[in-house]
Parts: sequence; C-alpha cells; structure tokens
Amino acid sequence: VPSWLIASCPHFTREVYGINFTHDIYVHISGIDLIRGEDGTFYILEDNLRTPSGVSYMLENREVTKRLFPDLVNTSQVRMVNNYPLMLHSILLSLSPRPVRDPVAVILTPGIYNSAYYEHTFLARQMGIPLVEGRDLVVSNHKVFMKTTQGLQQVDVIYRRVDDEFLDPITFNPGSILGVAGLVGAYRKGNVAIVNAIGNGVADDKAVY
Repeated sequence: VPSWLIASCPHFTREVYGINFTHDIYVHISGIDLIRGEDGTFYILEDNLRTPSGVSYMLENREVTKRLFPDLVNTSQVRMVNNYPLMLHSILLSLSPRPVRDPVAVILTPGIYNSAYYEHTFLARQMGIPLVEGRDLVVSNHKVFMKTTQGLQQVDVIYRRVDDEFLDPITFNPGSILGVAGLVGAYRKGNVAIVNAIGNGVADDKAVY
C-alpha cells in the first residue's frame, strides 16, 4: 500500500504517529459486513474498525428469535451468542497497562443523543462497567481518572464509542465537548488503553480496502 494513499485518507491521524499501542493491538473489535452472492458464497463487503456498533441488536434479536421459534433454534444447532458481553469484558480487562488485580474499564459514550446510545447502555449493564461521558473523566499527570462519589479513580481501559476527531480537544477538534482534554497524552505515555486504537480509519478506508 503506497504511503501517499495512507496520507490521503480522510481518517488518517498524523497526531498519533509513533504511539506504541498496548500489547501492539490496533483492532480489538471489528464489525464485518457480510453479503451472500447468488451462488451462496459469502463475501466481506467492508470492515468497520473505528467504532463498530450493532452487536446489541444482534443479541436482542436472538432473544426474540428464541421466543418466537424455539424449536427452530434448538434443532438447527444455532451457535449461542449470549456470551459476547462476558468475552468482551474479559478482553477489555486483559488490555490494562497497569499490572493490577482489578483493572478499571469504562465505556465512553457521546451521550443520550447518539443513535447508538441504547447499545452503550446495554453493554455497560451486561458487563457491569461504568458508562461515562467526557465530562466524567479527567487527565492528571498523564493518567486518566473517573470522577466518583468517593473521589478520583484511575481508569485503565476506555472502550470508546466517540470518533477520533472528538476524543481530545487539545489534540483534535478544539470545539469538542465529547472528549477528554489530554487523553492522547495519557495514551502516548502508555497509561491507558483505548479500544479501538485511534487512527484505525486508514484500515477501513474504501480506497485502501
């Protein structure tokens, strides 16, 4: 892939050049769109590698399907999907840059007016982790903390559902009120893991793909 093509991507983020991502993982969660051809062959239409959404609808749809067609699900050997939140939670905790017994993971949401807010609340409930907005977090000494009634609590992993350009008003869009000032600095220092990695937009760019 030529470098000029990468640099021309609308989601290319020069600001994160040189950052060593936690465990060298860029894509923690991928939303892969599949289509089926006339001959029955499956094809990958695209990868969504920035802030993929939709898994909550799959989980809820399965529950409805099981109620409406219990015999069909049982006799067709349909593989279960209800363990997804448990697997996701385990993955998030494993990404903690701190070697602590109980890492703190949160879901960062743009707020109630986001079209996928239902999913954000659904996953937070299923995993038992805090759902936070940018105003609930603060960066101090290149570390991210969550405001709680007991004081500040350090955050190890952020499952972000906020687009790159709104994550940090210091580094990206200065008018953003959705992100956390100084977040990229803490990210660069390796004090917090962000899921998915900032800059993944070059990987699901249509020209690169």
